[in-house]
Amino acid sequence: MSYSQSQTGAYALILGSPGEKRRLPIIIGGAEAQSIAMELEKMKPARPLTHDLFKSLADHFMISVKEVLINKFEEGIFFSVLLCEHLGEITEIDSRTSDAVAIALRFNCPIFVDEAILEEAGIVMEDEPIGEDPEADIELPKTRKSKSQYADFTEAQLNEMLKVAIEKENYEEASHLRDELSKRNLE
Repeated sequence: MSYSQSQTGAYALILGSPGEKRRLPIIIGGAEAQSIAMELEKMKPARPLTHDLFKSLADHFMISVKEVLINKFEEGIFFSVLLCEHLGEITEIDSRTSDAVAIALRFNCPIFVDEAILEEAGIVMEDEPIGEDPEADIELPKTRKSKSQYADFTEAQLNEMLKVAIEKENYEEASHLRDELSKRNLE
């Protein structure tokens, strides 16, 4: 996920399959990006986000999300459905794709894309395949454009700042702090 250069306040979510170079870029809003990032990084907010609440309600009423299907692409907008199971009965529920991805992460279920959508909206990246493919040997360049705003803080200070940001529900700041800590662990 990265900040969208084309739309202010939006993010680009890039979906891909393990071992493949083909990707599906999807523009999503800031709140959805935050929810997806929080789940990917296993960060627990002080209070549940909307998608966490959805998961809690579904669990309470014994509803499981089995898979997400991105099934339509019209006028630059992706459409999705959640395939849910309750007492053995499968039901499709319409969803915005950004919400569907956030929910899929919480249910640890697969996300599928119709081949026609991949053909129309997918892109092929010239870099290495993604995922857990041992043949991929992914190496990201370690370059820095400018000094980080957190460069003068110790790791302990950054961890404390991260804790405070999460408690204050300042998830954008928390994600920047998390990124800085991750970057230091890679160096």
